[in-house]
Formats: sequence, structure tokens, C-alpha cells
Amino acid sequence: MKLAVVGATGLVGSEILEVLEEHQFPIEELFLVASERSAGKKITFKNKEYTVIDLREAVTKKPDVAIFSAGGDTSKEWAPIFAGVGTIVIDNSSAWRMDPTKKLIVPEINAKTLRIDDRIIANPNCSTIQMVLALAPLREKYGIKRIVVSTYQSVTGTGKAAVDQMMAERAGQEGEKVYPHKIDLNVLPHIDVFQENGYTKEEMKMINETKKIFGDDSIQVTATTVRIPVIGGHSESVNVEFKRDFDLDEVRSLLAEAPGVIVQDDPANNVYPMPLNAHKRDEVFVGRLRRDESQPNTLNMWIVADNLRKGAATNAVQIASYLAEHSMV
Repeated sequence: MKLAVVGATGLVGSEILEVLEEHQFPIEELFLVASERSAGKKITFKNKEYTVIDLREAVTKKPDVAIFSAGGDTSKEWAPIFAGVGTIVIDNSSAWRMDPTKKLIVPEINAKTLRIDDRIIANPNCSTIQMVLALAPLREKYGIKRIVVSTYQSVTGTGKAAVDQMMAERAGQEGEKVYPHKIDLNVLPHIDVFQENGYTKEEMKMINETKKIFGDDSIQVTATTVRIPVIGGHSESVNVEFKRDFDLDEVRSLLAEAPGVIVQDDPANNVYPMPLNAHKRDEVFVGRLRRDESQPNTLNMWIVADNLRKGAATNAVQIASYLAEHSMV
């Protein structure tokens, strides 16, 4: 296919290129796209040098698929323009996620809902993707009544400037600040902007996107999202109340058989998911599986994934692969 990567010079854009190469994604023509400021830069992909072009030029190329990772404002303006020339846009921003006319896709869960006329497809929030992927096989078996999630999210979720801030602080240097407080040796219970209800936008994303992906507004979800000074990926403490009782061994089996999920649950030998080990991996890692002894039908679990991979780049490439495999482009 003719593929455009919009936001190719950013953290997620770079990760998309890595995933495309690792997955041996079939590309006839590749267009690397960024802002006018970045146009003209050179990027090497599969030992070939590409010149970055701007959005206006990219539209004239009429790519079959464009993977957007350039922020919500860019997506709101340009995704419809690309769709208007026949391109299928897979968008990593929050711009289209809650639009009732757009699909919010985690391929292992709901790719089958995609249709040939879906021109703008939304990629869910990184922290939502890893949680719902781990919960999907359990929901199918036991039904889900309520989810309580607390996240421990990598600075890479904010972008390169956040990584630079943390590393500068670690080195005792002054630099650009993207957080309202120091992040190194600190924890910020503040991701995205605060809403009138006291929750942050990130927390509301997890609440609303979970219901949309599962197609079930009856699921009760509450979230606290937290930024920590880590690079490897996002971690989540999830407490899930099922409609029916469960067997722990069966839970482990269901998760072990689920596509894209790896169980690491041997605490006696200090085996459990950590961002250090999830870094640059496409899978979602699950461990610390145990009953919540304070109430019935409730499970505690620990979920870790590289937010730039399954939380963004890998999920987007998997959507593009699904479109190609099902002759939708």
C-alpha cells in the first residue's frame, strides 16, 4: 500500500517506523510527513533515506492509509482532508475517539466492526489499550461490573520534551519544563488537564473509552492517572469486579491464551511485569493476579506495556495490517 506517517519526526512517529520494519509491513510507497518546520529533514527507513514532506504535499500523494501521530489539532484539521481524497486515516490523538461516528479500535477486541467506508479510525489512549486488552478475555467469560484503575505512566507519554526534562533534572541541569513540577524523584497525580468534576482528561479518557471499546455503558469505571519518572512503559493497578465468580487458575489460562498478552505471575520468584522488561515489546504483560478478599467476584491485577508500542505505534500498525489483510484498502 501507499502509506503516510504523519508526525514522523516525533517519538511515536519514530516508533511507528520501527514497528513497520519489524513487522515487515508491505509498503509500495512511503511518505514521511511532519509540520512545515520539519519538512526537508532526512529520515532513514530500511536503509533508504526519505525527505520529510509537509501535510499539503502529502495530501496530493493520495496515500491509501495515513497513520497520524501529530496531535489533536492537526488531526481535527487534516484527517477529513486526507479522508476526502480517499485515504483511510488511523489517528493516534484523542480528536476522534469519542466521536459516535468513528470506530475506536483495538484489533484483538473489535477490528471486526470495521467497514470499507470507515475513513477515519481512532486509536485509543495508551493506558486504555493495555487495560482493555488484558480484560477482554475475562469480560467474555465472567462479565464486568466495575473497574477501579490507578496508573503509573511513563514520561514518554508526554513526548520527547518530557524525557529531556527528566534527564536534565537527573543531571542537575536547567532546561525546558513541560510539567508544573519537577518529575525526577517525584510522582505527579496529574496527567492532562483537570476537568470540572475533579478528574483529569486522561482519567476521563480511560472511563469513556473503555465503555466504547467494549460497547457496554453499564460497566462502571473510575480512574486515577499518575505520571512517574520512568521511560519503559505504563503500569496499572486494576481492581475488577466481575458479574460471576472466577477461578484463578482459569483466569491465568484465559490470559495466557489471549492474543497479545503475556502472563508473568510468579511472585515467589520475583516474576511480575515491569516497564524495564516491557520496553520495546509489543505485548501487554499481566501479573500479581489475586483475589480481592474484601468483596466477592473481584480480582486484582497488574498490567504493564510499552506505551509507545501497543499503546500507540503497534496498535496503529495492527489496524493498518487488518485493513490490508481484509482488502479494505
